[in-house]
Amino acid sequence: MATNFKKQMSELMKQSWMLVKVYGFSMAEAMKQSWQVLKLKAALKKGVVKFFYQKLNGEVRCAWGTLKEGLIPETKGTERKKNESLITYYDNEKASYRSFKVANLIKVG
Repeated sequence: MATNFKKQMSELMKQSWMLVKVYGFSMAEAMKQSWQVLKLKAALKKGVVKFFYQKLNGEVRCAWGTLKEGLIPETKGTERKKNESLITYYDNEKASYRSFKVANLIKVG
């Protein structure tokens, strides 16, 4: 349990510093955003979640997505390195994978 907690806190701090350096967030804003992202990732692994994010064209999108094993189609593994500044999820409405920038998450639920 403690190891998992330390891993989550390490991920949270790395993501917070990325938001500060790349997107110009204050540390307080970055920590708040990182907590929200951490909670979204955990919820996506448990089931279908409603969340909002801002698309690159400025439009706000309401999405219903998941990362739960039984709810997504089987995919072939890729050798691509995971981009830490993106959240990738399976969109239940569009029936395909989508992604958005961590900094663009607005609200979960």
